[in-house]
Amino acid sequence: MRRLGADEWSGLLAVLVCAAAGVPVLVAVALGDSVTTVPPWLWVVVFGVFLAAMVICMVELVRPAAVPWVFGIQVVAGPVLVLAAPSAGLTPILLVFTAAVSAYLVSRPVTVVVVVLNSAVIAWSLWSITDAPGEVLMVTALYVMIQSATVLAVVAQEHEVRLRRELAVAHTELRATSALLADSSRADERLRIARELHDLIGHQLTVLALELEVASHRATPPALEHVTRAREVARELLADVRETVGEMRSSAPDLRESLARIVADLPGLDVELTVDDEVSVDEERSAALVRCAQEVVTNTLRHSGATRLRVAVTVDGDRVVLTGHDNGQGATQVTIGNGLRGITERAESLGGHVEFTADDGFRVVASVLAR
Repeated sequence: MRRLGADEWSGLLAVLVCAAAGVPVLVAVALGDSVTTVPPWLWVVVFGVFLAAMVICMVELVRPAAVPWVFGIQVVAGPVLVLAAPSAGLTPILLVFTAAVSAYLVSRPVTVVVVVLNSAVIAWSLWSITDAPGEVLMVTALYVMIQSATVLAVVAQEHEVRLRRELAVAHTELRATSALLADSSRADERLRIARELHDLIGHQLTVLALELEVASHRATPPALEHVTRAREVARELLADVRETVGEMRSSAPDLRESLARIVADLPGLDVELTVDDEVSVDEERSAALVRCAQEVVTNTLRHSGATRLRVAVTVDGDRVVLTGHDNGQGATQVTIGNGLRGITERAESLGGHVEFTADDGFRVVASVLAR
């Protein structure tokens, strides 16, 4: 079971506070007291609609395109509740949370309109139950400041989250480049050692084998056995050196290690990485898969709003397949930008192809020929 984080707890507490704000009215209605200017059942229904709309907007239980419309219901229901129960002193709290939610969902000018509308509703409800202009002005100003402070806090939090995501994107790109440079450095070092083994030790062993071959034809019978044995050892050692040089030249980079470095410790994103043991690719294909994984991660951080991402590298016949799937909001149509176009070009240059789907989160399936 997934543990609740700070965002989940804050949302739950916000709903509980709004529910508690309506408790005095509900209790009064249950006791038969006349505290509403509309039929009590109607106030209760509107209150339920307000809470439902708030929950839907906070956890996005509907498609993203429908969220602003649901929020519009919340914006209308809040003032109705306040004006229909002007003597209930806690109901204006509902408007404060409406302003907070608006900072997440709509543009800043619309948020200002919501705050102004809420403040006018609070002033009107107070004016209907008191003849003290000073009290009306003071309470209204207090709620204006509370709403403004709440909105500014949300804006600051959103700005911080955006900066953290941008930093995570830059960090991911840096890690990918670092992993590729490390693979390239290791490959260059292996190639240098392979050349040294071939040019120095291999050459010397070849000369030694030839000298022992000549010596075997001139050696007297007592020494012939030892010369022949030394010649065989020299030949076997030369064969081992050549085999080692071949392995060093063809040694594949560690794809699992490179990908693990990219997806480690990403803020707000839980990444599950799996790489099949059968996956073995050369340096060029490893670089292409690393860059594809980098783009999948950065695309998730920038656009999807996801909390989980699964990256898997598998073998399918003569192809190596990289699959990235997040639990983000998805989209009705995939827009191919420079990053996704880069994934396609890399895969196609290595005999593969790429598929993008966004109906259930965002999914990328990129394949390349294994060899």
